[in-house]
Amino acid sequence: DYQLYGLHAKGHHLTSLFFHIASSLLLFLVLFRMTGAIWQSAFVAAMFAFHPLNVESVAWAAERKNVLSTLFWLLTMWAYIHYAAKPTIKSYGLVFLFFTLGLMSKPMLVTLPFVLLLLDYWPLGRLKLEQERGSNEVLEKNIPKRSEVLQLVLEKIPLFLLTTGLSIVTFLAEKSSGAMNYAENLTFSTRLTNAMVSYLGYLKKMIWPEKLAVFYSHPGNTLAVWKGILCGMALVGITIISIRLIRKAPYFAVGWFWYLGTLVPVIGIVQIGGQAMADRYAYVTLIGIFIVIAWGLPELITKWRYKEKVLSISVGILIPALMIITWTQVSLWKNSITVFKHAIRVADQTPYKSGR
Repeated sequence: DYQLYGLHAKGHHLTSLFFHIASSLLLFLVLFRMTGAIWQSAFVAAMFAFHPLNVESVAWAAERKNVLSTLFWLLTMWAYIHYAAKPTIKSYGLVFLFFTLGLMSKPMLVTLPFVLLLLDYWPLGRLKLEQERGSNEVLEKNIPKRSEVLQLVLEKIPLFLLTTGLSIVTFLAEKSSGAMNYAENLTFSTRLTNAMVSYLGYLKKMIWPEKLAVFYSHPGNTLAVWKGILCGMALVGITIISIRLIRKAPYFAVGWFWYLGTLVPVIGIVQIGGQAMADRYAYVTLIGIFIVIAWGLPELITKWRYKEKVLSISVGILIPALMIITWTQVSLWKNSITVFKHAIRVADQTPYKSGR
């Protein structure tokens, strides 16, 4: 970029915008290819393209690694679809190549092999669940065939090896650079509490995108433990529901575990830096929740008389509203002064209270 644009910021931002647009279109194509559902796929892509939480990844030039790695994430999924349809060494080599390039862009792609396993169940249908009934025909369990699970795991061994190697290298690099020094003052209980609260915090910001800032200071030991317990209980409850509905609504389990799993590297269990959470961490993770909404909402109101009109009007209001909020959020990234003044205002409006 520097060779092309020098120090002119416009070119650097245009490149990031290009990657974001390309990822949005590719996300639509990937979902449509896997599911054949054009409107649901378009909704997920539109939410990804226009949601204010994604402004930070695109507007912050230093976050090029986020938009670039996400493009390779989606290219890996695209290649994997072809591999799943016709398994060959050539098609698998393409999956391996795009995954490697994604890891070179940003280590957050370490969770992608697990996402591919989720996609094997839905929507690719490579993993089937058998139903086991008890002697009284009341107890029912969903049990995958062990041979199928083993085969799907074994074919991803090269990807898991890359993931393991890069995770170790990244951990050692962050530790040697001093990025983990802040965590030395935090107990595991404190980090776990912040992680549980952050999981629901991202969902809250997705539903009501206000007070978005470039930096959310870690509350440290001032964060009430009871908040972490309540949030953890909520997460466990949603997880149990998604598992119970896995046959009836497989997209729910896949989308929910996509969200939970892809946040693991950055949720703060292994704390790097002094932030409690970051908008850029939700760039890939919220795709899972968008999938749940896109496929779940139509089923939820399937018996409504004017279902199509309700959905059309809702989307017609939601997307333009997100675009307006996104436009406002982009204006805060005019320069370092505007973006950090806003971060200070957000910090002043969200004080942490101790509950210990």
